[in-house]
Amino acid sequence: QVQLVESGGGLVQPGGSLRLSCAASGFTFEHYVMGWFRQAPGNEREGVAYVTRNGAMTYYIDSVRGRFTISRDNAENMVYLQMKTVKPEDTAVYYCAAGSHNAMQAVKYSYWGQGTQVTVSS
Repeated sequence: QVQLVESGGGLVQPGGSLRLSCAASGFTFEHYVMGWFRQAPGNEREGVAYVTRNGAMTYYIDSVRGRFTISRDNAENMVYLQMKTVKPEDTAVYYCAAGSHNAMQAVKYSYWGQGTQVTVSS
C-alpha cells in the first residue's frame, strides 16, 4: 500500500538547522510531484515547498524561500526538506505529500504522510 513516512523532526533553537526526510513506497515515485506542508496549532495546513517529478524545478512560499531547500532522490524514493535559520514561527507538524500537479494547494495532493513535529524554541 501507499506509504509516506516522515522523519527528522524535533526541537531546534532559533537560527538552527534541521533536515526532514520522507520515505515513499507503494506508488511510482518519479511520476509524482512531491510537496512539504505544515500545520501549526489553530492554523490551516499550508504548503511550504514542492519539487517537480524530475527534481529540476522547485517552488517555495515566501516565508521560507532562501532558508529551506526541497530535494528528492528518485533512485531511493526519498524527498527531503533542509531547513536553515529556523524561526519560532516555523514550529508546526510537517507533512510530505505526493500529487499530480505542480501546485501548492493541498487538494492537489493524493497521498499524505503522518507528519513529524518541528519545534523551534530556545
